[in-house]
Amino acid sequence: MVSIKTVLKNSEQVTRLFSHLEFDGKKLNHQPGSVLGSTALIAGTTVGAGILALPAVTLPSGIVPSTSGLIAVWLYALVSGLLVAEVTLNTMRTEGLSSIGFLGIVEKILGKVGARIAGGAYLFMHYALLVAYITEGGEILGTAATKVWGVQILPTWVGTTTFTLLFGGIMYLGREKFIEKLNSAFVGIVIVSFLGLLFLGGRHIQSAQLLFQNWSALGSAISVMSVALFFQNVVPLVVTQLEGDAYKIRQSIFIGSVIPLIMFLAWNAVILGSVSPDMLHSTSGGTSVFDPLQILRAGGAGQWLGVLVSIFSEFAIVTSFIGFVYGLLDLFKDIFLPAQWQLSSRLPLYSLVLFPPMTLGTLNPSIFFTALDYTGTFSISVLGGIIPALMSWKQRENSDSTNQPLVPGGKVTLIAIVGVALAMIGRQILSIYTK
Repeated sequence: MVSIKTVLKNSEQVTRLFSHLEFDGKKLNHQPGSVLGSTALIAGTTVGAGILALPAVTLPSGIVPSTSGLIAVWLYALVSGLLVAEVTLNTMRTEGLSSIGFLGIVEKILGKVGARIAGGAYLFMHYALLVAYITEGGEILGTAATKVWGVQILPTWVGTTTFTLLFGGIMYLGREKFIEKLNSAFVGIVIVSFLGLLFLGGRHIQSAQLLFQNWSALGSAISVMSVALFFQNVVPLVVTQLEGDAYKIRQSIFIGSVIPLIMFLAWNAVILGSVSPDMLHSTSGGTSVFDPLQILRAGGAGQWLGVLVSIFSEFAIVTSFIGFVYGLLDLFKDIFLPAQWQLSSRLPLYSLVLFPPMTLGTLNPSIFFTALDYTGTFSISVLGGIIPALMSWKQRENSDSTNQPLVPGGKVTLIAIVGVALAMIGRQILSIYTK
């Protein structure tokens, strides 16, 4: 990789910061990243298991209010992602770096204290989401076993433990190439089942659900929406792949985030529209969150729709689980020095990643929505709101003429980003003390 400030080609200025060059023994070949590839990376990161919690938290408000809420949260995430791209680009330019990670940028701009806060939020996010995925994935496995083999209802800890040992064991024993191919197959299953869901679910939409609106209930769904639309952690990688080309970076972030938004809007409308008033009245109370996916998985709107919901839910969780296990493994390798973790030491490393969330999920099987709620409120507000805005503020204060802002609005935009994040945190803290 060769760093360059500008390149003149055919009397036109090239805006990329550096070039990916590869020597094949005879000549240098330019190996630029593609907008399509970077767009797919952002879209793939965004479409995860967070989509499963959306119907449960948006059901009380209705389709129209929740659609408006999703668009508003997407706009917030888009601005935040562009801020991360801005500080990454300017840091690479001023420091002469060809690549840098999210936590590395935080340390260079906000110092060690900022890096520790970001690292703590990053660690909490990974553990909390693994707890959520393990509990929900285990519950779906247990329900499927009950139906397929006709066994009695299994204890919840059986499903949680089986899910962790099955997919965690595959990751521990399998080679990276095998896991990559397996994950690609799982993603294919997710896409096919999702399209089938839209087709079948669209035939079960109830007109009464389309008209229902309760705007006052929208606030409680914002934190989970933030989790579902989070992608900021991969933006530094996108900047590196696209060689610091600001136009291509903007294009990838916009398209890569709007694709999941469209999927979420369609998913939210189909699932909420498929839940009839009779289903709502016939369900027993006693749970803190009513999950319409449970009703649909049980066949409330038809057997085939229930099967598709189960398949989509399980494999969406598995693909997210694989990504977050790898993310936490990389974080711990950085903390404990790579030289100390030889191949024979993989067992304690995987144990540190998997057993804490499995234990917590076993002790509290109904923690899925709580884990997502707290992740969105605290980790996402810090990593996707406060820290990007503070980094941009400090960088713009100390910038020279070469630094280029990717987000308009100046300090007003940055204050708004921090204000919304602080409001989410304050609302959550207030709800804890008023329970």
